Amino acid sequence: MEPLLNDRQQLKVLLVNAGPHKAGCTNRALEEVACALREEGLATEMFWVGNKPMASCLACRQCDKLGRCVMNDRVNDFVALAPEFDGIVLGSPVHFGAATGAATAFYDRAFYALLRSSAGNALRMKVGAAVTSCRRAGNTTTIDQLNRYFQLMQMPIATSSYWNIVHGATPADVEQDAEGLRTMRTLGHNMAFLIKAIHQAEQAGVQLAQPEPRVYTNFVR
Repeated sequence: MEPLLNDRQQLKVLLVNAGPHKAGCTNRALEEVACALREEGLATEMFWVGNKPMASCLACRQCDKLGRCVMNDRVNDFVALAPEFDGIVLGSPVHFGAATGAATAFYDRAFYALLRSSAGNALRMKVGAAVTSCRRAGNTTTIDQLNRYFQLMQMPIATSSYWNIVHGATPADVEQDAEGLRTMRTLGHNMAFLIKAIHQAEQAGVQLAQPEPRVYTNFVR
């Protein structure tokens, strides 16, 4: 049996901005989530992916042996940092109806390295949430894309009173999206509840079963 969370009393959430602008619309949405989390007593930390060119996964599987991606950039900063947190919020603006190319490359490599190097247990039962921003449309398909990273890592997904989206071409526009910002705050409060509930379950002696050995089935005859 293994614990749900570690024995730290200070619960904390990592919020990832994979947009090209450090203080852009996605960051504004994440700030609103972080504010609600802090109101609930959780610590928060912002992580900006940056705006340098981001290479996609090479499928070299060197992360099996290295415990990190073979390409040493911001991906490895996240890989080293993420397991220390009790919750992770992934953010991305919408480009052509999906997460940005840089966000997709970053998240693909980061979560694959965490999956392969830890037998899928690095983020097990950490709470995840996805946040997206766009000028007009494409948010819901992007949320679906980001949520799949959590499903792969055995992470419970926090939800809100609506899809976790904000609208606007600038942070000033996002300020006018009262419903979107309310949705972000609700997400933060709901996420805090889930994290606390998992932590309290551990304190009460509730434990996870040992994971079964991983099995890969390739449908090739």
